Amino acid sequence: MRYNKFGTTNFDISKVTLGTMTWGKQNTEAEGHAQMDYAVERGINAFDTAELYAIPSKPETWGKTESIIGTWFRATGKRKDIFLASKVAGPAEFAKHIRNGNLGFSPSQIDEALGQSLDRLQTDYLDLYQLHWPERKVNFFGKRGVQSIKNDQWEDNFLDILTKMDSLIKAGTIKHWGVSNETPWGLMRILQLADANGLPRPVSIQNPYSLLSRGFEVGLAEVCLRENIAGFPYSPLGMGRLTGKYLDGTARPGARLNIFPQYTRYGNDNALAATEAYAAVAKKHGLNMTQMSLAFVNDQDFNHSNIFGATSLDQLKTNIDSVDLMLTDEVLNDLEEVQKQWPNPSV
Repeated sequence: MRYNKFGTTNFDISKVTLGTMTWGKQNTEAEGHAQMDYAVERGINAFDTAELYAIPSKPETWGKTESIIGTWFRATGKRKDIFLASKVAGPAEFAKHIRNGNLGFSPSQIDEALGQSLDRLQTDYLDLYQLHWPERKVNFFGKRGVQSIKNDQWEDNFLDILTKMDSLIKAGTIKHWGVSNETPWGLMRILQLADANGLPRPVSIQNPYSLLSRGFEVGLAEVCLRENIAGFPYSPLGMGRLTGKYLDGTARPGARLNIFPQYTRYGNDNALAATEAYAAVAKKHGLNMTQMSLAFVNDQDFNHSNIFGATSLDQLKTNIDSVDLMLTDEVLNDLEEVQKQWPNPSV
């Protein structure tokens, strides 16, 4: 395993982080425990979760993922060995079953969400607490354009959020905080207010990034590199598209996109054409497509730890093995040619 400092923290984080959102829906508690056991055995020391999980979030499954992690901590006593990240949900119709719809980032909402997460996780602190998505109207979760903000009634409450995160850090219930699905404007506005008021900056940003979704490179990558914000990318395999299993027919009936057809973010015509082209690059160079796709993300300068999940131990092994793969200039040039032809087909 490779390690590096996570942003401005003093934590040496593994180059890859174990994503957990399938536990409690696609995976049982026992399977989640087995994945954590194996990940730690292979040197992974970071888990990422959220109050929203398991995915897709439903009244009967939300919070289950955190509970599965909590029972693993209780059974193993390994809490202090893990950089544990979770998230508080912002307002959204698809999440209104969470906390009786009391979603947002007011001090009381954050307190309620954090308290429940800590209970489920059976811990008294988080290493990283993230805002899962913005409260304001903005393009995220696969949306293009910003037309929706014209009549937005949102009022800038970033200073209140910063003040709350400062109090939680001082109380010891979180060590650091971060953002997710955020924009360059949002991140820079938060940094500006933090610096002006002597409040703790977010240390990380968790946004999608993969061969099919490279929008992070425009704006946010520069912010991360110049401001020492840890890039913490998710969905590096495009919900499994970039494994190639949906191209060659090896996807199991229970694979995510087979049982959840509503997830169309990585399934438009251009994304499918680009996926076929990336598969051809992998074949040309004798590479495993999954590992090639992950290796591309692993070694981006702005990426401090790449978040991936799995539904089986075989998948998890393949994913972790990507840490040892360094792509040659020839491979990278071929990947760029695909990007030129089908630039960012998914957002």
